[in-house]
Amino acid sequence: MAVLHSYSGNGEHTTSYYAASANTRALRPALVGDQTFDVCVVGAGYSGLSTALHLAEQGHNVAIVEGARIGWGASGRNGGQVVNGLNASLQTIKRRYGQDTANFVAGLVMEGGEIIRERVETYDIQCDYKPTNLFTACTDAHMQELEERLELWQGYGLNTQEMVSKGQIGKYVGTDMYAGGMIDHSGGHMHPLNLALGEAEAFEKNGGAIFEMSVVTDVDYEAARPVVKTATGTITCKTVVLCGNAYLGKVVPKLTSRVMPVSTQIMATEPLSEEMANRLLPTDTCVEDIRYILDYYRLSADKRLLFGGGTVYGGAEPSDIEAKLRKNMNKVFPELANTKVEYAWSGNFALSFSRVPQMGRLNNNTYFAHGYSGHGVTGSHTFGRILAEAISGDASRYDVFEKVPYIPFPGGRMFRVPYSMIGSWYYGFKDKFGL
Repeated sequence: MAVLHSYSGNGEHTTSYYAASANTRALRPALVGDQTFDVCVVGAGYSGLSTALHLAEQGHNVAIVEGARIGWGASGRNGGQVVNGLNASLQTIKRRYGQDTANFVAGLVMEGGEIIRERVETYDIQCDYKPTNLFTACTDAHMQELEERLELWQGYGLNTQEMVSKGQIGKYVGTDMYAGGMIDHSGGHMHPLNLALGEAEAFEKNGGAIFEMSVVTDVDYEAARPVVKTATGTITCKTVVLCGNAYLGKVVPKLTSRVMPVSTQIMATEPLSEEMANRLLPTDTCVEDIRYILDYYRLSADKRLLFGGGTVYGGAEPSDIEAKLRKNMNKVFPELANTKVEYAWSGNFALSFSRVPQMGRLNNNTYFAHGYSGHGVTGSHTFGRILAEAISGDASRYDVFEKVPYIPFPGGRMFRVPYSMIGSWYYGFKDKFGL
């Protein structure tokens, strides 16, 4: 039996701006006793919530088991940016897996954002959703990369993006450090924890059950009817869906080495004046540059600047998050040098070596999805729908992703961190010198 020790401390949300401004703090009960459901989803992040909500809407009897609070992990801590696409580019996918797979992926790279907007509208989720996102170029080489990306996406019939010249960039962001950029009119940004909490309420309105503060200690997926176990209860079901991503730990050893936890950090300033906020981000879009180790930022509903970036391979949290991020924030916006930072937090995403999310199955009745590699806001919503389709009998899209080869980290778990750090140094060098 594989035992997972609590990854979540006391299980409460981290001390983030999102937790402080959450719409609700209602606590669902823990799993107690022996219960039976059609489907048991492990993890109440976006992947689990998306899968469970789609299934509940179709009439399945579904339970979610969460080791901490809803949206405790990356789903409630991320930058809140709705970015279309996977970490791996369509060109990379074509080169590795062929044109048919690239065509397939191109057909769904915008689906996650569409699902989010549909959920927000259908269930009136109050998460401060706002449209558009901007990719910025720090060098002329970055501009060429964006132009090639635009041409590539247009070749697949994806026409929501347009280039922004250096002379036009000031319309969107009040800094002179960029060589230009590309706007995506189908992107957006929102309060990520409130999105997760709203989706959880929508799931419950469709008859679903959620058990919080229920750390899964074992999954018996070899049984004819799988059993999910916690310290105080069990769920026996027809199908299990594992959506622990970077926080699944060792509860299912076969999945432990497939991904590596990587932490990223975010901080939130004090509320800015209306004049300052409008000067920094005149159209209230969200921004991310396209360096390998990137900066990303946006305004909150109460006009704070939320500024994120940096990575720590292996998932450790820096001792001083503000110190790690402030230098870059001040470089982008020097006028914020004396602005107070009121919140700073860290969270893990799951990195796959190929940068392509993984979807698969253990035996015939236990599914998993993970490894969004920093693009989980949209990818998790899409994968949740695809998993629900497969469980409901239509495995056509699931089968495509299941066949994408899994590539292990070179050197296994022992060397995956130093290997990835060397890679980040190399790409950081290229970014710095515009290569």
